[in-house]
Amino acid sequence: MKDYLIVLEIEGLSSRIKRLSDALLYSTRDLYKSEDLDIEPNWNLIFRLLQQNEAMTITEIADALQFSHPAVIKIINKMKKTGYVTANLDDKDKRKQNIILTQKAIDKLPILENYWKIGTEVIQNLIDDSPNFLEELLKIEEKVNQKSYKERALEKLKETK
Repeated sequence: MKDYLIVLEIEGLSSRIKRLSDALLYSTRDLYKSEDLDIEPNWNLIFRLLQQNEAMTITEIADALQFSHPAVIKIINKMKKTGYVTANLDDKDKRKQNIILTQKAIDKLPILENYWKIGTEVIQNLIDDSPNFLEELLKIEEKVNQKSYKERALEKLKETK
């Protein structure tokens, strides 16, 4: 049977993107598990940010990644449980927590970085036949950031009334 999402063309686009994202995410998770790495696929983003910035608040991390505040809290809580990050109260504002890498994280970074480097090479290989993929993706992201799908759909619905 033919892949129905492909048959749907544009109508199936968001589901195809989600399916691709899930496939990459679950495969990465399986890789880490098979290699006895106690990390999740998107943790490298937090590791990288904290390597560059030493300490960041949840809000700063969320802003940098354009993730929701609850999504970042969920990731950070998992990283805390495995001992990769810790939180210190901000000296100036006790309501804020500064997230920092633990010694365990710092010690394990060379091993993890090797997996991330290989992961980057694998992704590059996957998009080699689409040299403009990242540029095109950025264009779509910028359009969605300018005006959401909901806003665009509501405008189209008004036009049809």
